[in-house]
Amino acid sequence: MKRFLLYAVLVIGAFVSVFPYLLVVLTAFKDRAQLHTTAPWLPGDPMTTANLEKLLGGDFPTFILNTLLMTLALTAGQLVFTTFAAYAFARLRFRGREVLFWLFVATMMVPVAVTVIPLFLIMRQLDLINTWGGLLVPYILGTPYGIFLMRQFFRGLPAGLEEAARIDGAGPLTILLRVLLPLCKPALGTLAIITVISSWNSFMWPLIITSGDETKVITVALAALKVGIGVDYTAIMSGGLIALVPMVVIFIFFQRYIVRSVVLTGLK
Repeated sequence: MKRFLLYAVLVIGAFVSVFPYLLVVLTAFKDRAQLHTTAPWLPGDPMTTANLEKLLGGDFPTFILNTLLMTLALTAGQLVFTTFAAYAFARLRFRGREVLFWLFVATMMVPVAVTVIPLFLIMRQLDLINTWGGLLVPYILGTPYGIFLMRQFFRGLPAGLEEAARIDGAGPLTILLRVLLPLCKPALGTLAIITVISSWNSFMWPLIITSGDETKVITVALAALKVGIGVDYTAIMSGGLIALVPMVVIFIFFQRYIVRSVVLTGLK
């Protein structure tokens, strides 16, 4: 009986989690009339792809490309700079290392909304408003979570590997690139997947720092669909479906990396 109740709760929880996504899919293939005449949990009769065709025939492909470029740039920057910073915090000895690291990690507790205005003012002083530089610079050099994740992984690697490399005359950079980095593929894969997801879904900073179509990303474009009188929710859901599909595919095929991130951050 207990097992039955447990599975019942799990099924209900799974349904509650999946149902909003089901509504997105069903609504995306309805027209505005069907939205008001058909139950939300039923497909349109007939189903239509007019909204998808309209979006993909306009500027939406440009916004998708912008989002993809931003995601790739942020992911590459995160992997490179986070790896070097994490290695320094995990293996190099210098005064104030632990204090500096934990001060940096503590910034994860600061709400993003608190830092947005100062970052915007800095970008304005640098004349980076509505540019790719302004969109990327604040986050391309790594994040506290990424550095924490990689540091924990580096600390879990045997110290004997470095000692043997030092005996052979290798310096810190050689040790990192040729000895430790090949062992970091699981952690780097995990960091890459998490960065891709967070970058693809980022909204607040792109909304504030960009204003033109040349740098507009898909989340900001979706928000723009809600502006004005007579909002077309079927078009919004169609855009949401386009934005959702890549993330669903990534989660299905790479969910083990997402779970691994939780395990890695718990290592000593």
